Amino acid sequence: MVLELLKDYLSIIIFLFIALALSVGFIFLNFLFSPKKPDPEKLSAYECGFEAFTDSRMEFDVRFYLVAILFIIFDLEIAFLFPWAISLGSLGPLGFWSMMAFLFVLTIGFIYEWKKGALDWD
Repeated sequence: MVLELLKDYLSIIIFLFIALALSVGFIFLNFLFSPKKPDPEKLSAYECGFEAFTDSRMEFDVRFYLVAILFIIFDLEIAFLFPWAISLGSLGPLGFWSMMAFLFVLTIGFIYEWKKGALDWD
């Protein structure tokens, strides 16, 4: 029974071992050949807006959190809209109005973000 199970899943086990070997190999090669001396461009404040290596307990601007909330709003909307749109014919009116309530809550969150100025980046 064990041999039959291994025979059925042998291709998956081989694939997992190859994926693991490639992943470990790429990480090892990156460790070997990557530059060890960062230049001033790499250490500069790029997207985050503050210096890269300072106190880890420093305060963040609230706009970073507002942008994160905005991303979650749009990400959830897209993640739930595609399956809902495909199965809309079989859901009926309850499924339609449930999604409308969900979209209403997301719209309220979007309006909150807009009023707080998260879309107005200085």
